[in-house]
Amino acid sequence: MSVPFLWHNGRLKPWDQASVHVGAHALHYGSSVFEGLRVYATPQGPAYFRLADHTRRLFESARVYDIEVGYTAAEIDAACLELIRANGMGSAYVRPIVFRGAGSLGVLPQADGPVEVAILALPWGAYLGDAAERGADVCVSSWRRPAPGTLPSWAKAGGNYLSSQLIALEARRGGYDEGIALGHEGLLSEGAGENLFLVRKGRLLTPPTSAGILAGITRDTVVTLAGELGLAVEERDLPREALYSADEVFLCGTAAEITPVRSVDRKRVGDGTPGPVTRALRDAFFGLFDGRTADRWNWLTWVHGSTRAVHDHAENAAVHGRTPQEKPASMGAMA
Repeated sequence: MSVPFLWHNGRLKPWDQASVHVGAHALHYGSSVFEGLRVYATPQGPAYFRLADHTRRLFESARVYDIEVGYTAAEIDAACLELIRANGMGSAYVRPIVFRGAGSLGVLPQADGPVEVAILALPWGAYLGDAAERGADVCVSSWRRPAPGTLPSWAKAGGNYLSSQLIALEARRGGYDEGIALGHEGLLSEGAGENLFLVRKGRLLTPPTSAGILAGITRDTVVTLAGELGLAVEERDLPREALYSADEVFLCGTAAEITPVRSVDRKRVGDGTPGPVTRALRDAFFGLFDGRTADRWNWLTWVHGSTRAVHDHAENAAVHGRTPQEKPASMGAMA
């Protein structure tokens, strides 16, 4: 691993010196919540995309599972910024994660059990490789997303991604780039790690947040940018066959960004190339990072420069000595 540092329980550590006890509750029961963020190289230097929104969702996810993060949102933001500076990175994929540490092996978490917080930053290109440019070949998976009232899809929790693994593994076995899941009622939901959009007669269609999907931040970005381009967006229940009659289909997410789909179940979408609406949205999205699209929503947080003074106080607390989660675990010492 070429990245020198990660952030773990309140301080920077060498990458190979961060460890987690095998008795960690999250390892056995999936009791973790996390985020995925991107840092983009811009003409003004590296910038986080929608840092505050991702941190807000991290805390919202933790609240669903009664996990006490132990840091403020400002401290998490500051640690994210410090990590990129310490690693000297111009761009990165960043993964903050909050998880229950080693304590009781019972399913019910200890009320006073340890909670750990870590942030990793990695160099990472297009999530689906060259499919991001040529268009992805996807399938509709035989696996369905959990029904409402089973697992909370709005929480970005580690356990939810067991479903995603099944969808992605099935797709890979079939020779596809990605899989799309149906919801519990047999209607379209989302990809294994992405939200889903269809274009039909110039309108953008997307499954509603009640369809067992993660309410994605990139999804929200697409809706906003579509409005700027004068495109109508409609959240609605969609049957599987809508994929086969769509003029365009694309997937979106922090890792996947905006990835066109060229075929579904080996049926060609449109003419088999990224369509004009998808291209326009991709141009507007990536234009945020090269200056072609004005950041009127204050979505960018600069790693260096004007934001540093805002975060100085939080940095001093979060990175230089404040370690509320560093405490002995009942099943052994944690690094």
